[in-house]
Amino acid sequence: MKRIVLGVSAGIAAYKSVLLLRLLREAGHHVDVIPTSNVENFVGDATWEALSGNRVTSNVFDGVQDVNHVRLGQLADLVLVVPATADLMAKAAAGLANDLLTGTLLATRAPVVMAPAMHTEMWQHPATVANVQTLRDRGVRIINPATGRLTGKDSGPGRLPEPEEIFASVQDLLGDARLAGTKVLITAGGTREPLDPVRFLGNRSSGRQGVALAEAARAAGAEVTLIACHLEVPAPHGVTLIEASSALDLHEAVFTHAPGQDVLIMNAAVADFRPATIENSKIKKRDEYSAPVIELVRNPDILAEVVAQRATNAQLPPFIVGFAAETGDEQGTVLDYGRAKLARKGCEMLVVNEVGATLTFGQDTNSIHVLFAGSSDSVHAAGSKLEVARVVIEQISHATKGHAAQE
Repeated sequence: MKRIVLGVSAGIAAYKSVLLLRLLREAGHHVDVIPTSNVENFVGDATWEALSGNRVTSNVFDGVQDVNHVRLGQLADLVLVVPATADLMAKAAAGLANDLLTGTLLATRAPVVMAPAMHTEMWQHPATVANVQTLRDRGVRIINPATGRLTGKDSGPGRLPEPEEIFASVQDLLGDARLAGTKVLITAGGTREPLDPVRFLGNRSSGRQGVALAEAARAAGAEVTLIACHLEVPAPHGVTLIEASSALDLHEAVFTHAPGQDVLIMNAAVADFRPATIENSKIKKRDEYSAPVIELVRNPDILAEVVAQRATNAQLPPFIVGFAAETGDEQGTVLDYGRAKLARKGCEMLVVNEVGATLTFGQDTNSIHVLFAGSSDSVHAAGSKLEVARVVIEQISHATKGHAAQE
């Protein structure tokens, strides 16, 4: 059991904190709720007290004999601020302590996690951006807000993630150690193959699923290295970040960082082909009737190469997970192509999902099938990309234990 301080700042998303409180209590943790003074306009103290089983106050002068503005922070194993408004983060970044919650944030030496929630314009304002960076530089874990419906008719980045996602993202701090001591290398995003200094061949991958996998692996206690190819979302806090651009860059990065890793998850969308030549200057339209002819050559099959080289290099990861983005056609289903790819690549596990212009790429949700080498079994998962990532990491945890036992 952990002792947790749940700070709640005054935003309409405070109702989600009630659900998070229930998840924390159901997991057996002691939770002290510290709302800011205006939270009662959204959720009353009676709700917090009923669900936490503890007295709730925002007044720094309540319980003066116990010096609560210091004691609660000193006793905490984790401080969560959900939601964290722009105002609260500004105060925390400036080191202000004018109420019980901000005083606790100054006094604690426990890990601090904040889940911001606000309108898009506030989230993207330079002041908020600077405050978030300041807090991250001090070691505060900031859970990036989701994109979706906000208060009123507004929609965009700034929405508080669902309580289940927040709960999952702090499992490493709450004792989920399924992959403790495990080194995991993850590739994410989409490669870009340059045509000239301004143009490239690419794909629709946003990197969201790879980032979610990194978050879920870190939450399970793993030491995570993320090789990122043109992410459209921020990389998660607490992972080692390596950047790559083209398939050849990714190839080099994987073979540089894979030795010594326990698990390799090849989630990046890697271009199968690249231009045979790269022009040194921008390709011009010479006349209205002609167009350049672009010759393509195959890119290396990174997944197959890593698997093949393990026969002579024991430093390469013993457990490798591939991803198959399939569309299916009249010749076969997505699963048909996935099973054929698993056999062809020789990896231990393959995650198959259907993709398209409006499926998976760039979306916040995903639907997958997990296939295993030497088995006809499969596991299906659907939901947010973090929920899907948690299932994948859980399957890796189960499979690696069995894999180690066989060895």
